[in-house]
Amino acid sequence: MNRKPFPHQINEYHGKVRDVYYIDNQLLVMIASDRISAFDVILPSPIPFKGQVLNQIAAYMLTATRDICPNWLLDTPAPHVAIGKKCEPYKIEMVVRGNLVGHAWRTYSAGGRKLCGVSLPEGMAENDFFPSPIITPSTKASEGHDEDISKEEIINQGLASEADWSVLEKYALALFQRGKEIAAKQGLILVDTKYEFGKIGDTIYLMDEIHTPDSSRYFYADGFEQRQANKEKQKQLSKEFVREWLIANNFMGKEGQTVPVMSAEWIDTISKRYIELYEQVIGEKFKPQQLSEEETYQVVCASLEKLS
Repeated sequence: MNRKPFPHQINEYHGKVRDVYYIDNQLLVMIASDRISAFDVILPSPIPFKGQVLNQIAAYMLTATRDICPNWLLDTPAPHVAIGKKCEPYKIEMVVRGNLVGHAWRTYSAGGRKLCGVSLPEGMAENDFFPSPIITPSTKASEGHDEDISKEEIINQGLASEADWSVLEKYALALFQRGKEIAAKQGLILVDTKYEFGKIGDTIYLMDEIHTPDSSRYFYADGFEQRQANKEKQKQLSKEFVREWLIANNFMGKEGQTVPVMSAEWIDTISKRYIELYEQVIGEKFKPQQLSEEETYQVVCASLEKLS
């Protein structure tokens, strides 16, 4: 962005999807872009309204879970902007899985019966429910791929104390249960998701986005059991369809591989899928809004003044 800094801005960070601005080392301005990433690579074409979808779902879910644990969010002054407390992040992601799918299924189908130190039951099929949700943490890499890690390794490496881990585990499972309840009301199953946490003083806060298509996977509940019984593919809402398209076009983020060209039709399809997920999860019609860079700047400045 070629614009003047926000008032009291001391730093900025441009991630794969979000642009983050640090205010007085106490607040974060997080702008959700329309960029899309998969396999830790930013794809070449932005997806219209994706930033708004992510930001508004996250804000809805953070508001709906405030009774479970404190979270970072203070204001959403624009559809694609969130402002909140700056926390000292744990360098781990709390991945919660309700069903055997994705990375867990790939591990399982290759013969693995342990994931991140968690034992996986015998006799499961792809997409089956675990007897109860499991936590399979990963490291939060600043560059490259996140790596699986066990609870014991997290504590031994000092990424979280044993006492903090107990709180993180309790929060993650309670948030997942709430997410499943919200999804069930809309005819969906929250399959798996990830949470990020940080600290201010001695208080642990939920950070970043939750229960969005970039951080979560949803199945349609209607017909789930029948599809499982028939060993059919589950109908899902998530970013997984983008990954599947990339794999089908010989791209998995590996060295030497080239990102396939995204046609205008495919970009439009992705955008519509994100909007579909918004409407399914929130239960409201999506209202697309686009603010110019200057309009965004002005509403952020007004919010920062109000919060100061």
